[in-house]
Amino acid sequence: MSKPSFQTVLNALCDTSTAFPNRYLPHFSDLTPIDISMLLSQWPTLATKRKRTLLAKLVELYQADTLLSFDALAIALLTDADEQIRSDALRLLVESDDTHILPRLMDMAENDPATDVRVHAIHVLGNYVELGELEEIAAEAQHSVENTLLRVAHSENTDVQRAAIEAIGFSSRPEADALIQNAYSKHTPQWVASALLAMGRSGNENWEELVLTKLSDPNDDVRLRAIQAAGELRIGSARQFLLDLLEEEEDDGLFIATIWALSQIGGEDVRVTIQTLLDQAEEDEIIDFLEEAIDNLDLTDQMNSFDLLALDPDDDLTEK
Repeated sequence: MSKPSFQTVLNALCDTSTAFPNRYLPHFSDLTPIDISMLLSQWPTLATKRKRTLLAKLVELYQADTLLSFDALAIALLTDADEQIRSDALRLLVESDDTHILPRLMDMAENDPATDVRVHAIHVLGNYVELGELEEIAAEAQHSVENTLLRVAHSENTDVQRAAIEAIGFSSRPEADALIQNAYSKHTPQWVASALLAMGRSGNENWEELVLTKLSDPNDDVRLRAIQAAGELRIGSARQFLLDLLEEEEDDGLFIATIWALSQIGGEDVRVTIQTLLDQAEEDEIIDFLEEAIDNLDLTDQMNSFDLLALDPDDDLTEK
């Protein structure tokens, strides 16, 4: 079957007498400038509900298949009058590396009238900080993003503050550590959870003791973030605790997070445990997840082997 023209897709979108066919959703990926122009010419004529439904479905599709790219569409909709459209457009940009849109994203993070939009813009900016740490974007761009996040971290809106702290967690700047520590010291579950998320993103082993302390926290969200941080930071001293947790954890989300964290930490006992769970699993979704966890464990154990084999730079290599 030949691929339908974008005009055909657009006609279906504008036909309000019937639901928009889900099979056309992937055709919003990799739109050309001409396609965008055609869409924007019709966009004002569409009912708000239809536009919102389209964006919500595209977000769901993108989360299931990140090989699709809705960047062109999302960028075109960042100035939409509807805050839900702007928020969903930002959710389609969470893995974008296009630095040309940074001025717009930074402005939205600081000045958009809708809190939800500001929070989503900050989430996108966090990705750019990570790209900067990986040297995949220019240092100047990274610093501009970090400066924006440092400003909004002092916003009067607590949701915006916490989002900024989570995003700045990727940064190696010392100001980030101070913000994370301050968030953790507030002791309320929301702030501690945000601090733990940022700790996991930081790659900084200095947070180990604080993360370990929260692995048994009574608050589920705090415990989840601590488990995730233990995995991200590859905290070996958390391994046995997490293995024991699998025996008693009843919350499915925490159970899944614990398995993944263990796959990031590694160890033969971890492999035996995950393999046993895989042998007992019956649901396809769980089987797929456990197989992915084992694949990740293979990578982790390879990394751990390299760490063990690495020569200590202080070793005396001179012949005796």
